[in-house]
Amino acid sequence: MSEHDQYRELVEAHALDALDAQERADFEAHLAAGCAECAAALAEARYLTAQLAHLAPEAQPSDMLRGRLMHTVRSEARSAPAGAPAKSAVPYWLWAGIAALLLLTAYSTWDDRRLQDEIQSVNDKAAAELKQREHLQRELAAATHETNILTDPDSRKVMLIPHDTKMPQMEAMWHPQMGICVIGQKIAPPASGRVLQLWLIPKKAGGKPMPVRTFMPDANGNIVAMAEHPPDILTDVKAMAITEEPAGGSPQPTTTPMWVGGIS
Repeated sequence: MSEHDQYRELVEAHALDALDAQERADFEAHLAAGCAECAAALAEARYLTAQLAHLAPEAQPSDMLRGRLMHTVRSEARSAPAGAPAKSAVPYWLWAGIAALLLLTAYSTWDDRRLQDEIQSVNDKAAAELKQREHLQRELAAATHETNILTDPDSRKVMLIPHDTKMPQMEAMWHPQMGICVIGQKIAPPASGRVLQLWLIPKKAGGKPMPVRTFMPDANGNIVAMAEHPPDILTDVKAMAITEEPAGGSPQPTTTPMWVGGIS
């Protein structure tokens, strides 16, 4: 083994501050003589040591590891000749093993965190897909219900006539058990912050209009609005009306009806 190779073996121990006084003096003299290779290796070893200090989680050594370390220290002390200069209590191979253990622990911690992030991402995607599926199922159920109201022979058609002859007509289908479905085409959207609201006008004298639901035309001006549970039965209602109300609806009409349909 060359003299340079002997100094090269001291690089890691020097970075870990594990050399005795004589070894440190010899190695630093070798560096002072201008060995660029050892100087670069020492800088890399110091960088690795600093990174390990930040990456490794706090942990207490196990009783078995502590016992082995103390056994090694005592063995080194007993084997040292009397009067010989004191050397590092911990052999180089053990320092290298500790460094490798710290590096493995840091990598395991990072890999576990990465795996947890991947699992969370999969769970989030599954939850989003389940939510989307439930939304589609609700839309399908509503569409099926609307179709049943429109096609059932027990449904009663009510034409909704606009107060302005330039506005298109709408119609409502009333089923005594399944509810009401309002249909319209080419309906202009209400003003900003406003909605359309359906009312039932009772036959009873002095009876107040009963709110059913609010709705809006889609981007193409189409309306298919369903109310599953009308607040009263058909025989007690004389008319339907649609007004324009503030967003969220009103307990009583605040504007003149835009569409009205009488029920005979």
